[in-house]
Amino acid sequence: MSDPGEDGLAFFPPQIIMEVKALACELPQQLGLPFSRLSHQDIADEAVRRGIAASISGATVWRWLSTDAIRPWCYRSWIWPRDPLFVQKAGHVLDLYHRIWKGRPLGQKDYVICSDEKTSIQARARLVAGTPPAPHRLRRVEHEYERAGALAYIAAWDVHRAKIFGRCESKTGIEPFHRLVDLVMSQEPYRSATRVFWVTDNGSSHRGSTAASRLRQWYPNAFLVNTPVHASWLNQVEIYFSILQRKVLTPNEFPDLPTLQTNIMDFQQRYESIAKPFQWKFTRADLNRVLTQLATYAGPQKATA
Repeated sequence: MSDPGEDGLAFFPPQIIMEVKALACELPQQLGLPFSRLSHQDIADEAVRRGIAASISGATVWRWLSTDAIRPWCYRSWIWPRDPLFVQKAGHVLDLYHRIWKGRPLGQKDYVICSDEKTSIQARARLVAGTPPAPHRLRRVEHEYERAGALAYIAAWDVHRAKIFGRCESKTGIEPFHRLVDLVMSQEPYRSATRVFWVTDNGSSHRGSTAASRLRQWYPNAFLVNTPVHASWLNQVEIYFSILQRKVLTPNEFPDLPTLQTNIMDFQQRYESIAKPFQWKFTRADLNRVLTQLATYAGPQKATA
């Protein structure tokens, strides 16, 4: 270091900068530090303690890390793919989105439906009525509320026709799912379709061979296709649910369940009037690339698990 007076003007050799960046890319427990995350000041202190530099400020460390977009104070949650048939199951779903089933194109009378439940949607009756936005003032929503009950919203999304079907139920289960299936399959073109593929997650009401057989008993032209475990992101209806959450359920300010239900169903009708199929571009090749990256990140012990 050539100028110990002003740290912002100090010169540090590239070797020191490289070592500090390497330090920032370690987990705190690997460094023997009692932290869950490292701040730029923590890294600076550890660099001095280890003798990497005689003195260094947190601001200098932050400046170095920002050049490589290294942010050890941030983290992102993930779920490791644990399904032994992950590639096979995910591949079937991705193929259906591109109108392929077991290597062959879908016919004109084949349809793909994505279905899931949004559970425990609360009606939160705010103790004081909210205020609208005004110049230089945000909308205000009272923090305290009373619970006015909860409901489940069960929905089905036609992937290629951009049609949404939904019901509000008091709880989820086989019978509520059956009612949703009836709602869809009793209508054309699904009633007379050659095949209707139902893409669902692994919820108890629509999981495994038993649920697949039950669906075929209800409607012989309906076929259940489960996503892999911990892969709800493959289900396109989750995109619609995220839109519903942003546009209707946040902030949650409903005096009772009937009002909540009315808002959900009114939004469903409004959304369908403008909906277009989601531009799903993720393919089997993308899936293989991501899984290869995950194996690299997790190390040999996870890659072979």
